[in-house]
Amino acid sequence: MAADTITLSLDQIRELALTTLKANGCNDENASAVAETITTAERDGSSSHGLFRLPGYVASLKSGKANGSAKPSVSRPKPAVVLVDNDYGFAPLGIVAGRDELIDAARSQGIAFMALVNSHHFAALWHEVEPLCDAGLCAFACTAHTASVAPAGGKKKLFSTNPVAFGWPRKDQPPVVFDMATAAMARGEIMLAARDGHDVPLGAGLDANGNPTQDPNAILDGGVQLPFGGYKGSAIALMVELLAAALIGERFSYEATEADNKDGGPARGGEFILAIDPSTTAGEGWLGHSEGLFGKMLAMDGVRLPGDRRYGNRAKSQHQGVAVPAELIEKHNALSKWTCQ
Repeated sequence: MAADTITLSLDQIRELALTTLKANGCNDENASAVAETITTAERDGSSSHGLFRLPGYVASLKSGKANGSAKPSVSRPKPAVVLVDNDYGFAPLGIVAGRDELIDAARSQGIAFMALVNSHHFAALWHEVEPLCDAGLCAFACTAHTASVAPAGGKKKLFSTNPVAFGWPRKDQPPVVFDMATAAMARGEIMLAARDGHDVPLGAGLDANGNPTQDPNAILDGGVQLPFGGYKGSAIALMVELLAAALIGERFSYEATEADNKDGGPARGGEFILAIDPSTTAGEGWLGHSEGLFGKMLAMDGVRLPGDRRYGNRAKSQHQGVAVPAELIEKHNALSKWTCQ
């Protein structure tokens, strides 16, 4: 254990998040849902979406932007459409509230989607598609946030990092799941680099004068992030804006920025989650067929399936715990008076 970190068990991480959220305006149900999301991020090695995000959740509660006692409502306006009004709360509880309905709709219709509106999303997406895969469904999710990324060829913020996640079930094995920002780097990763004093790769963003930079602070302070792959990533980011905002009647990233109170927490926005039952069109042998493709991939030296590193982290952390920066724990102690037991 490094001198500047403290190893916490997953139960301790969950308790720290739960205590902090409840001390700052979350009721039990909302705090439990967010704490579980934070814990799974730390468990799987996604520290940029774990305890690192907790002060942002707290800021939104303290400012009154997010509703810590939200009661999501679920409806089916069409047989293949699940609408979750999240009552201006954090996304995890709304997603859990609508998940069974989405699974039922996808199984009965072959394909269905969930529209999550009036919500504050601040987490990774893989955690949201995995349960759908565990139910035997192919899944896709995307969401927008506040503007931080320029379209290809531009130098001004318009899109958010606009992440997308895709998941495919496997027989007797964890699903294949990828989760990626359409920006060259997730904003949380740039923030971690700034905190830890590391450079970021060229192509991650521009400084305030529109020049390429490897300084994460220059990108965060007046600069702009860039999409991955130039116009290709930019086109996917545009798709996310249309699916997670226009399609479901929620805010585009630039609109969320204009309306946000800038408290450092997640802005109000929407999320689009699609679920498909492969057996509807591929028949009973669809699982075995996809395994053939995965086998071809894994037979190549140096190739791994998306999600494998995350599953490796998961197995390790369940036994060894997670090393968390001591400074971060101290910050949370000040927010909740939590002490490590």
